[in-house]
Amino acid sequence: MARAKKTSRAKPAKAKRAAPKAGAKKAVRRSAAPAKTRATSAKAAVQTFNQPKPSESTIEVLGSKIFIRRGGVGEPLLFLHGAGGIPMWLPVFDQLAKNYHVIVPDHPLFGRSDVPEWLDDISDMAYFYLDLLEKLDLRNVHLVGNSLGGWIALEIAVRSTARIKSLTLVSAAGIHVKGVPKADIFMMNPEETARALFVDDKLIQQMLAMQPTPEQMDTIYKNRIATAKLGWQPRLFNPKLHKWLHRINVPTHIVWGDSDKIIPPTYGDAFKKLISGSKLTVIPNCGHLPQIERTQPFVSAVSSFLAKAA
Repeated sequence: MARAKKTSRAKPAKAKRAAPKAGAKKAVRRSAAPAKTRATSAKAAVQTFNQPKPSESTIEVLGSKIFIRRGGVGEPLLFLHGAGGIPMWLPVFDQLAKNYHVIVPDHPLFGRSDVPEWLDDISDMAYFYLDLLEKLDLRNVHLVGNSLGGWIALEIAVRSTARIKSLTLVSAAGIHVKGVPKADIFMMNPEETARALFVDDKLIQQMLAMQPTPEQMDTIYKNRIATAKLGWQPRLFNPKLHKWLHRINVPTHIVWGDSDKIIPPTYGDAFKKLISGSKLTVIPNCGHLPQIERTQPFVSAVSSFLAKAA
């Protein structure tokens, strides 16, 4: 027993003598990296914990109830959705909400918002949003619009940028490029739509496997009717809009997927030529919805642009 005790004490002592000083320095350097990583992870965890959770509310604008989701703290970022609407708070909004107060309304006519009798066309929609900005007293707004929402954002910006700090157009509708047809979304079946929206086959299959509830189908039909009201003829563009894009006087970022089959990337080039000083970012291996299909590259590109716009 005594010998066993002596042996157990001798082992750590021998290990200390065997470890050269140079090795000890290396050991300290190696242990520093995990400590830094732990500190970074802890900081990120605190930021995530302190980030306000998204809220849902309804406000009244021009006699109509408008459904809005919000999250995050910082300068306001107003996201305008496309023809399919926004069924939930998306991961991209969590990412953006780390630095911005993200506001995501259902357009009037769409989703959980009312269907105003006075809203007849895209011009009415633009003026509605100018009233919404005033109603919420939003200033220095980073306006982001995808597809149909990009068209609405353009119609807002050519009318007034008084409350807008920057404009981000994501696969935006609104203009027509001669000889470059867009997909006719009103005539596409579900499989054609899924394959036009995405490049990633997993996302395509997920979309095709969805089984909407009766309530969700009601929303889908409501959104289709609303889109047709705004963009049936001519198909999702304003033939006069291109003449007024010179009025946009805020930093403008154009984001496009390189494989967009709904609105081809050529339209991104056209917008860049029409909007003075605008920047074009093309995201590789991406379809019509960069914010969903390539969330991280999308957030990186948008965040970098917004930081410079600030």
